[in-house]
Amino acid sequence: MVDWNVAVKTARKLVKPGPEISMEGALSAVAELRDAAERAETYVQQVTGLTVPSATAPVLVVDRPGWIQANADAFKTIMEPLNVRASQRLAATRGGAQLQQVSSRVSGAEVGALLSYLAPKILGQFDPFYPGEPGEAGGRLLLVAPNVVMVERELKLDPADFRLWVCLHEETHRVQFTAVPWLREYLNDQVEQIVGTTDLEPGVVLEMIKNAVGKVGEAIRGNQEISIVDLVQTPAQRETVERITAVMSLLEGHADVVMDSVGPSVVPSVDTIRARFNVRRQAQGIDRLVRKLLGLDAKMRQYRDGAKFCNQVIDAVGMDGFNRVWIGPQTLPTPAEIADPSLWVKRVHGTSPKGS
Repeated sequence: MVDWNVAVKTARKLVKPGPEISMEGALSAVAELRDAAERAETYVQQVTGLTVPSATAPVLVVDRPGWIQANADAFKTIMEPLNVRASQRLAATRGGAQLQQVSSRVSGAEVGALLSYLAPKILGQFDPFYPGEPGEAGGRLLLVAPNVVMVERELKLDPADFRLWVCLHEETHRVQFTAVPWLREYLNDQVEQIVGTTDLEPGVVLEMIKNAVGKVGEAIRGNQEISIVDLVQTPAQRETVERITAVMSLLEGHADVVMDSVGPSVVPSVDTIRARFNVRRQAQGIDRLVRKLLGLDAKMRQYRDGAKFCNQVIDAVGMDGFNRVWIGPQTLPTPAEIADPSLWVKRVHGTSPKGS
C-alpha cells in the first residue's frame, strides 16, 4: 500500500532544515538533552509515584531525518496486516502487480509529504510500537534536538530550563509505558482492531473517501472539525477510536500535569515557559488550516481535557487514588469520564468528589 523507501526519501527531501548551529553547540544540546532526560525520570517517579523497572525503554536524541525514519518504521509496523491483505487482493487481479507498484509509490510520496510537515513540529515522542531489543521493555523515547533548539530560540527561553521541561513531559510517557506493562500492549491491540477490521472492498473504500472529502470540505469552510473518527468505517471501529482518544487524553494530560508540577525549584522559569508555549500552540493562517485538517487541533484538546481530568481526580482522591487508573484496562477513563471526572471517581472509588 505504501512504498516506505519512497516515503522516507520524499520526507527527507522536503523537510525544512533545522536551525543554524555550530557543531559544538549541537553536541552540547544533545548531551544536555540526554542529561535532562535522565534527571527528569527521577522527578517524574517522585511526582507520580510510579516505579520504573530495570528493563526500561531507550532514549534517543535524533535530528529531523531520524524522527522521519522512526515514524516511517512505526507506520510500517502498524499497517503491515492491512498491507498483506491489500497485496493479496491486488495480486489476484489482472495487472495487480503493476498497479500495486504505482499506487504504493504515490502513497509513499503522500506519506512522505505529511512526515516532512510534521518533522519540524515535534519536540519529543514516545513510540510504543517499537519492539525493543533483548532486555528492554519495548517502546522508545525520541527527543528531536533541532526542534527543541528552534523553539527555545523562538520563544526566548532559558535553554537549560526548557530542555528539562520538555524532557519532563516526554519522560512521563516513558514512565507510563514502562511502569505499567500492560499499557503498551493494550494500545497496540486497539490499533490492531481498527487495522484488522478495515474493509478493502472498493465500494466501501470509495464511500469512506467520499465521506472524508465531505468532512474536509466542511472543515475548510469552518463549519465543523475533522478527526480520525470521521475516517473509520464501522460503529465498532468508532468505539475503538474513542477508547484510544480517551487513553491518549489521559496520557497527554498526565504528562502536562507532571511537567508543570515540579515548580520553580526544579525549573526556575516554568511559569514563563508555560505561558509562552501556550501562545505558540495557537497556530495562525494556512498552518492553522493544515493542522485542523490533520486533526492536530483535536490533539491540543487532548492536552487540555486530559490535564483537567488528572487535576480534578488528584484534587478529589490524591495521587495514590489517581494511580488506580493504571490497575488495568477496566480502570481507564471512558470518553464520558474524561469530560466529567467525577464519573470516574464514583465508578472506581465508589464515592463522588466533594462539590461535584
